[in-house]
Amino acid sequence: MADAQTFLAAVDRLADRFRSMPQSRLLAPVPGYPSRAAAVLALAADSAGRALELAGEPPREFPDAGAFAVGDQLAVAGRELAAVAGPEVLAQALDAVRSADELTA
Repeated sequence: MADAQTFLAAVDRLADRFRSMPQSRLLAPVPGYPSRAAAVLALAADSAGRALELAGEPPREFPDAGAFAVGDQLAVAGRELAAVAGPEVLAQALDAVRSADELTA
């Protein structure tokens, strides 16, 4: 089980790393994704989608605002999820953030 504070701390660490990452690293491929940015964009999109689902909202397309925006997109999506998710969902989401962190290190 995870609480919102633990989840958001992990999200913020990963988002901050991506905000300061050079373009060459952002665009470098990682296993399963064409780039590090694409991997974190997928995580942000999944988090936002889960937040909408839990809030009873219809699904929406998650925008791709470019490699330099993925840190901010993750931070926003993480906060949306933390606002509506319970401990079990947050624990799963925390695992996903940690996996993305390892994948994109």
